[in-house]
Amino acid sequence: MPIALYALTVGAFGIGVTEFVIMGLLLQVSADLGISVPLAGLLMTGYALGVFVGAPVLTIATRTLPRKTTLLVLMAIFTLGNLAAALSPSFGWLMAARIVTALAHGTFFGVGSLVATSLVAPERKASAIALMFTGLTLATLLGVPFGSWLGLAFGWRSTFWAVTAIGLVALVVLAVFVPADRERVVPGSLAEEFKVLARPQVQLGLVMTVLGFGGIFAVFTFIQPILVQLAGFSEAAVSPILLVFGGGLVVGNLLGGRWADRRLAPALIGSIALLTIAMFASGFAFHSQIGAVIAAFVLGAAAFATVAPLQMWVLQQAGGAGQGLASSLNIAAFNLGNAFGAWLGGAVITQGLGYGAIAPVAAVVPLLALGLAVFAVSLERRATRIVPACAT
Repeated sequence: MPIALYALTVGAFGIGVTEFVIMGLLLQVSADLGISVPLAGLLMTGYALGVFVGAPVLTIATRTLPRKTTLLVLMAIFTLGNLAAALSPSFGWLMAARIVTALAHGTFFGVGSLVATSLVAPERKASAIALMFTGLTLATLLGVPFGSWLGLAFGWRSTFWAVTAIGLVALVVLAVFVPADRERVVPGSLAEEFKVLARPQVQLGLVMTVLGFGGIFAVFTFIQPILVQLAGFSEAAVSPILLVFGGGLVVGNLLGGRWADRRLAPALIGSIALLTIAMFASGFAFHSQIGAVIAAFVLGAAAFATVAPLQMWVLQQAGGAGQGLASSLNIAAFNLGNAFGAWLGGAVITQGLGYGAIAPVAAVVPLLALGLAVFAVSLERRATRIVPACAT
């Protein structure tokens, strides 16, 4: 793989740490700012909604810029947002800083996906996307446990100072190693780009993404209190378990990319089916410490095995003009699912069902995504049969 792909991975790592690290800091943030744990969980929701809004807006605003320039501008926004988070005096300021940081997220991964696929042969495009998203998985494997430990030892603000430093490093690495655009990309008209969104298969892909990640983030957002209050671990034990969870993310992400390169449709259906099964099973596993550790790895692997198939499905169905917008919107859909999941998990707790009910309730959401995946693939196969018949 070209070294530029690893530079994109570094940028993805920085963004991933910011997105996920709050999961390991909920108890510290709620105690320091005097708010409830479900309210602190809304910091995840606010970030995700910032991605959802920022992805289409910044994608359109930067569509005439060279892709490398766009990546550097977005990483600068990301770094400044984390600096503001470290300095936040209240929950409101912290939420605002999280939203500012999130604005760059969707377009970074949307443009980054296009840059990644342009650097490799056609048969390795899904693997290239998976490699870039490995930055997200490594962020959870290394960044989130370290950030959780740092927040426990020195206060949650120290974690955001560390992420600000990561952002500066990522900015330099992207500037040095990502090549300048080989040729100027002349975007089509906005009308042509928005026409992509009218395609049923693109719409199905976006909804599948929302539902798939909506379920898993109901659990991910509250993983710290689940491990402490349900499985009976100490707060100090959370960081090592998050390492296990991150290991699952790395394994699942890379396997999902290879699977999608070989056979995209089976990878799409199969990965969502595995996620649904893992979600249901974790509802039982989290009641024991050994089961919780196993569930953490399996959930991580199943969740990120869906990333490359979902992203490649939307890119493939979009094609041509509007592919950049569709790519960014799918990243936005990931984060809309994150926002929905954080809300759903909080609602389960607020209704008095307890942490043990989060996974079984949330498992229904990827089950809906699985039904849509089967429907989308059947439509695609039907269309493939009709076209040759019409040609003859």
